Amino acid sequence: MDFLRALQDSGLAAWVREAPSIWAYPLIIFLHSAGLALVVGPGIVIDLVILGFAPGLELAPMNKLFRFMAAGFWLNLASGVLLTIADATTMVVNPIFLIKMTAIGLALAVTFLIKKKVFRDPLIGTRPVAANGKFLAVASLILWMAAITAGRLTAYLGPANGIAGY
Repeated sequence: MDFLRALQDSGLAAWVREAPSIWAYPLIIFLHSAGLALVVGPGIVIDLVILGFAPGLELAPMNKLFRFMAAGFWLNLASGVLLTIADATTMVVNPIFLIKMTAIGLALAVTFLIKKKVFRDPLIGTRPVAANGKFLAVASLILWMAAITAGRLTAYLGPANGIAGY
């Protein structure tokens, strides 16, 4: 907890939290949202194509979307660290935040598995996606929905808001 308090009391965390400038919290939260769109948006498109919801779209060319997803991940990581240190002592112990981080970790693992299992198939596009690829697509959709929902709830529930039981 001393480490978290030191992070939260740092000049950088105070700037993120308290600066009246548009270049502080407003820009960081915008970048976090943009990163989320770059990670989750293409991922949902890929998942839905794998599941057959867009039969006119070819799956193989969507491999290029993983570059955008990687850029979004790094943008989210950087902005997320800044947002977390601004309120580190309450955020890191918030069970909803921990659910969010777990869902993100699992969703990223599933995304890597989709890239490995579905996109490295030499017959991609010539036959339907195997059942394990479809399972991964469903898991991806569920995990990203869980991560986004938990992320939004961290602003409203948990120790930062004094809700009993957290």
